[in-house]
Amino acid sequence: MIRQGDRLLAFLLRNATAFLFVAAFLAFGVQAPAFLEPANLLNILLQSSSAAITATGMTFVLLAGGIDLSVGSIMFVSAALAGKVVLGGGSLALVIPIVLAVGIACGAINALFTTRLRIQPFIATLAALYMWRGLGLWITRTRAMNLPESLLQVGTARPLGIPAPIFIFCAVLASAHLVLARTPVGRQIYAIGNDREAADKAGIASGRVIAIVYMLSGLCAALGGLVSVAQLGAVSPTFGNQREFAAIAAAVLGGTSLFGGRGRVFPGTVLGAVLIQTVENGLVIVNANPYVYPLIMSAIIFVAVFTDSARHARLSRLSRRYIRPWQAAAHRVETANSGEEGKQ
Repeated sequence: MIRQGDRLLAFLLRNATAFLFVAAFLAFGVQAPAFLEPANLLNILLQSSSAAITATGMTFVLLAGGIDLSVGSIMFVSAALAGKVVLGGGSLALVIPIVLAVGIACGAINALFTTRLRIQPFIATLAALYMWRGLGLWITRTRAMNLPESLLQVGTARPLGIPAPIFIFCAVLASAHLVLARTPVGRQIYAIGNDREAADKAGIASGRVIAIVYMLSGLCAALGGLVSVAQLGAVSPTFGNQREFAAIAAAVLGGTSLFGGRGRVFPGTVLGAVLIQTVENGLVIVNANPYVYPLIMSAIIFVAVFTDSARHARLSRLSRRYIRPWQAAAHRVETANSGEEGKQ
């Protein structure tokens, strides 16, 4: 029988990110009233859109029991290629499909490493991190590229009165949520993350599904890179650097398990991405020491991983079926009696 204290602890672990978000929101709001102004809240959503899009793709990979350390480099190589095409006279209508195709191709190669070559996802995507960043540096010749106005329209346009980055982010979120909640592929992703061997025995083509999640991760990383570079207006050699860790932290903060098979894009990953951007924005608003930023972000990542580990252990314990001693004895007596009746 589950104790009341265990129920309360499980509830706190499941909603730890929401409590952190409320605490950060109130703390910064009290210290700096400007933090609560509508313009600043809209800016938080705008700034978190790219990270949330990338973290959405990361969520698919984590749910399937994998990991993708190359998303920051995919963002870089996609943005670098977009800049080259635009500076070469290409239109925005040409840039977008090229960038998305590059992201899917990078994800497909990552999937090839993990499914066909049987390389552990951590090692495969770590190697891909350096490979894609090296390709991006080769494209840019290690020089910053200032982008023309045509590409910046992605960051400044307002379709239906909604800033384009938020519009794209909502579209990606809705699509990802529908895939995970309403399609057979979504159910197969959860099954593989929970127990890949059992999924294989059930007839699920796990290699194909894992290839899909890595391609979706690459697609989201490329789209996130395009949104980010359209807001920044330039591609630097450090573009996308360490964004993979922010994506993982956002997904895990949102309740996606590093062990696979548990998590949601909405509200989970979205809330995690917005929380990280809220903290960064709040630190700027209150004029915190810039050298403290990395320490605070590392603390957030630590909390995310620690919470996930504690949540996984606690929920695994609560999911066990406990049999009381008297119930076990009664079961043995019943089995013995049925055996005696069979002999008669």
